[in-house]
Amino acid sequence: MLQGIEPDDCFYIQNEADVRGKDRLDLTIDPPPDLALEIDITSRTHSNIYEALGVPELWRFEKGELQINILQPDGKYARRECSSIFPDLPLIENLPKYVQTSKSIGRNKTMKLFRQWVREFRM
Repeated sequence: MLQGIEPDDCFYIQNEADVRGKDRLDLTIDPPPDLALEIDITSRTHSNIYEALGVPELWRFEKGELQINILQPDGKYARRECSSIFPDLPLIENLPKYVQTSKSIGRNKTMKLFRQWVREFRM
């Protein structure tokens, strides 16, 4: 049986160069996204589909909590405290704060603050 999924957002980070400039992706040829984001407000995330696609990292934001799931060698996700893509950023503690902030000051201002935090954190 064929299954599909549409994440709330997904990103190519390590594999960006492999898909750059493509209008359409074919996951039988192209690599899966490096990171998929799901915000579970109205629907349930089917992590088994992301596992089957081989998406290395799945972040779920549910009930004000960020869950970071890393694909293991056995093909199953394991919940972790930090991202393998952004290992130095304390995302679980900080990302929910920015989501809350966006509700009061708006997305654009919050994104500006988030980018500033990332730059300062990495210095």
